[in-house]
Amino acid sequence: MYNYQEIYLAGGCFWGTEYFIKQISGVHYTETGYANGFTDNPTYSQVCLGNTGYAETVKVVYDKNEVSLSFLLKLYFMTIDPTSKDRQGNDIGNQYRTGIYYLNNDDKVIIDKEIKKLEEKYNSSIVVEVELLKNFYKAEDYHQNYLVNNPYGYCHIDHKLFDLARNAKPVKVEYIKPDDNTLCNILTEEQYAVTQQSKTEAPFTNEYWDCFRVGIYVDVTTGEPLFISTDKFDSGCGWPSFSKPITESLLKETTDFSHGMVRTEVRSRNGNAHLGHVFNDGPKETGGLRYCINSAALKFIPKEDMEKEGYRDYLVLL
Repeated sequence: MYNYQEIYLAGGCFWGTEYFIKQISGVHYTETGYANGFTDNPTYSQVCLGNTGYAETVKVVYDKNEVSLSFLLKLYFMTIDPTSKDRQGNDIGNQYRTGIYYLNNDDKVIIDKEIKKLEEKYNSSIVVEVELLKNFYKAEDYHQNYLVNNPYGYCHIDHKLFDLARNAKPVKVEYIKPDDNTLCNILTEEQYAVTQQSKTEAPFTNEYWDCFRVGIYVDVTTGEPLFISTDKFDSGCGWPSFSKPITESLLKETTDFSHGMVRTEVRSRNGNAHLGHVFNDGPKETGGLRYCINSAALKFIPKEDMEKEGYRDYLVLL
């Protein structure tokens, strides 16, 4: 017995958002269109002017018996920056705002709960628009299944996330920071000093600075995946260097004025562990960033051990 439900998701350019959502098991139909504007029968060219009030949106029809709205939203949040207003990736304008448009109050309760979790995770204002669906107009035919028909077309979403969505299973995994007494027992003296006291380990002698095995790097305090080996590069600095995290939502950044310098500190969002710093001197071809991370803040799980260690869903990223 099917239990079809609808939700409408805006996440920047609807080409990538639609393709991402289509990969999720339990989603039976998607349609790109324009939601919650104030004109009738808008065209793409009109919406692109940014003055119609419409957001590029994906209509999602899913079977509630196969996938929950909560799980859909968790995956959707991986594709957006929920703190960025009217911008996702390279796309700027009111039509590219993020939004969740619902049809009934039961869904609103679930959405508000997930947004609250997001606020706690980011410790920042979330600008994802949450509204009752007022109107929705199907986009022109060439916008439907755009990336299926144009596999090399523009997309602001990291393509690795498509495989993640395709293999995602609705199993809740929580990465919780242990209390301080437990951390003292499970971490080495150096790991504790780095992650809890923001110390820096010595270069060129730490565990992973010259490690280039295939696998995943997780937060040593919580076990949460943070980086993958395919984004690691030799920067010559003596510490592990990555071009980006698995998703930006895993990290939080703060301004660090220590040692007479002004730097951007990087911490794990759930574990609040000091990881290192991020700099703008990375390879241009991978985005120009260098996440300089202490080995003592990480635990490396080689590819051949990922399944038994509970990271099977992340194998598709390698």
